Amino acid sequence: MTARTSDIEKAAGVLRAGGLVALPTETVYGLGANAEDPAAVARIFQVKGRPPAHPLIVHIGGAEQLDGWVQDVPQAARLLAEHFWPGPLTLVMRRGSRVPLEATGGLETVAVRVPDHPVALALLSAFGGGVTAPSANRFGAVSPVTADHVRAELGDAVDFVLDGGPCEVGVESTIVDVTGDVPCILRPGGVTREDLEAVLGHPIAVPSTSRVRVPGQHASHYAPRARVVLVEPEKVVVEAELAQELGHQVGVFLPPSFVGAAVKAHAVVAVPGSMAAYARGLYGFLRELDQQGCDLIVASLPAEEGLGLAIANRLRRAAGPRPTV
Repeated sequence: MTARTSDIEKAAGVLRAGGLVALPTETVYGLGANAEDPAAVARIFQVKGRPPAHPLIVHIGGAEQLDGWVQDVPQAARLLAEHFWPGPLTLVMRRGSRVPLEATGGLETVAVRVPDHPVALALLSAFGGGVTAPSANRFGAVSPVTADHVRAELGDAVDFVLDGGPCEVGVESTIVDVTGDVPCILRPGGVTREDLEAVLGHPIAVPSTSRVRVPGQHASHYAPRARVVLVEPEKVVVEAELAQELGHQVGVFLPPSFVGAAVKAHAVVAVPGSMAAYARGLYGFLRELDQQGCDLIVASLPAEEGLGLAIANRLRRAAGPRPTV
């Protein structure tokens, strides 16, 4: 779906006036504000219920626009941007003068990316600046992959929803820190570790902790209302049926090897065999089971290779402890 030119111009006007715009990207829908307007950026935190120390990503229209947003562009960043921008890759670099500390959670680093969505790129062009845009949902909840998801969750708190159709990737961007001697992945996402390694020519680590705070790595994130329980693939059916017998309204993420099996549960989602299809549908599946009244979701982790690494990351966060803020 392509948004009308008039809608894009209206959205750009809302951003210039300090308002909030929900915009489509190839990953998920973002809650956008003028990245150079501290008051507008502060509204994002207020609407989402997001802790102010949790940094945002600045979206720009192209790598040639990096000046001012970052202090310098390391060679690794140039190489990765050349191969993966526009696309679901976010690069963490030293903060430039155009970025207020409100957008970085007080850090002297900034996360930047160029989205690969025609509507997002058209909006950035019409607006003529950078847009901070975390996922357009309440903090810690399931990310939105359609405009209707945004409207259902945030309602009138968003000044304008720019509808660009369903998101093609379905999980957030991969975040890579290029401020050190060796790049490392701070959040797995839509660009795989294997693809990054092929371009860089060496292995790239995915540390469990980092000195740099980044979006999406709170102890509980991407979480539906239902509690998510992770088990081994061969135990999914048994654990789901046991929980159902104990009185839970159970939703099941049925692994591909079990598709077609009869499962005694409240609701069943057949997990696609394709990791790209699984990533694209993941947040929709979680929302669907919430809507069907499930209070418990039983799932297993995919193999942590390719997009399976990002999916496993999201499921682990969804199963984590709920936010206390």
